[in-house]
Amino acid sequence: MRIFLKSIPILILGVVLFVPNAFAANSVTRLDGASRYEVAVNVSKQGWSSASTVVVANGTAYADVLTAAPLAYKYNAPILLTESSKLTAPTKDRISQLKPSKVIVIGGTISVSNNVVSDIKKLGISNVERIGGRSRYEVAQNISKKLSSNSKAVIANGTAYADSLAIGSYAARNGIPILLTTASSIPEPTKNAMNSKGTTSTIVVGGEISVSKSVYSQLPSPTRIGGNSRFEVAANIAKKYYSSSKAAFVSNGYQYADALAGSVLAAKQNRPMLFTDAGSLPTATRTVIGSNSKNTFTVLGGTISVTTNVVNQLKNVIVGKKVFVDAGHGGYDSGAVGNGLKEKDVNLAVAKLVNSKLSNGGAIPIMARSTDVFLELSERVAKAKSNNANLFVSIHANSATPAATGTETYYYTKYESANSKRLATEIQNRLYKALNTQNRGVKIGNFHVIRESTMPSSLAELAFISNANDASKLKSALYQEKAAQAIYEGIIGYY
Repeated sequence: MRIFLKSIPILILGVVLFVPNAFAANSVTRLDGASRYEVAVNVSKQGWSSASTVVVANGTAYADVLTAAPLAYKYNAPILLTESSKLTAPTKDRISQLKPSKVIVIGGTISVSNNVVSDIKKLGISNVERIGGRSRYEVAQNISKKLSSNSKAVIANGTAYADSLAIGSYAARNGIPILLTTASSIPEPTKNAMNSKGTTSTIVVGGEISVSKSVYSQLPSPTRIGGNSRFEVAANIAKKYYSSSKAAFVSNGYQYADALAGSVLAAKQNRPMLFTDAGSLPTATRTVIGSNSKNTFTVLGGTISVTTNVVNQLKNVIVGKKVFVDAGHGGYDSGAVGNGLKEKDVNLAVAKLVNSKLSNGGAIPIMARSTDVFLELSERVAKAKSNNANLFVSIHANSATPAATGTETYYYTKYESANSKRLATEIQNRLYKALNTQNRGVKIGNFHVIRESTMPSSLAELAFISNANDASKLKSALYQEKAAQAIYEGIIGYY
């Protein structure tokens, strides 16, 4: 940006020397173990020091156990997992510690053999009840018979476990049975369950691929909670039923066992179940975290199921925040030109680095431009607004006489004045140090993009393209990286 083109009143606010302490972090607790059986045991330790009832289910076959959470919650029972042929050692030990008077086994003898029942009875527990059926649909029906009267029912696809697990916490806490269907027709056990319970309204979980329009139209007073993916379905459930909750459980969306074991604890704590990929938080999950300002997370499973990177993203205070990254100029508008550089190229290079850092950190960055194209200033503002950006960060390079040097960051007072000033200050205090340039301070500048943006906004002038020393840094990949890191840390510091 060329200083000599600016006929704008500017107020220098001085140099702020405050250096913040270590960044604040969200709270993340991991409940893991060497196996899914140990994860379930450790979940139970988080919620139960003793239990009069324990639910036991097969840890490697999800068909029978998708609908168990409301039953377990009714009896304040943890869900523990076992192998089919024998009572798994960690589960056996945990049952002994909990000292239940009753164990409910979910599924038929193929899912949980009579050998497992015998192993349970050898622990001195004579009251072992099995809830089975000839199919997963009949198991769900038989579980619903054990629940208290409720005119509502949840309907989910019986061959797609994610939707049932996503709604499990809500259904459990509210005593709503989870009944299963195929995508194209309602099985007889499900029809019978709705008739016997007098179901008058249904919550349909999943999109039309999971539960077709035809099935939907046959259900009593249906309301659909869908989405384009399992992550979005879970996020939409959290958005609908847990918008005021600042806490959530997070589990791998492609592995059912950990979410199943955690569903009852999530219900006890009145928290939603969100899903993630193993390596990075999906956009849908980030979005609901950011929009609901969630800051406390319980991660289910070990580092293979949910990597350390996901945990770090959850810890990061910018997780789910939408940050509009504006690379100034572009296309036929080169901006300032000098010392073999075009400002538009420098701005875009740094903006791309900022975008990558924000994305890797768990935020949702939105770039004004990711290529060498021209955008009107009003287009940039409109794009930030239409994407509901939380912050607007504009990146520029300066130009004046060859002697002018240094870094400065601007904000404006029309909207979010105090927050914009704070954002500019957080960025400026890191930027000039990272670039080892003169600190020209934080200033008020009447620039369109920060004047008209309604969210907290700042405009950073990295250094002077017209100054040979500054320009050498703007040209350097190392200093572009340093500039991007400083802006990224400034955004974190703002939060």
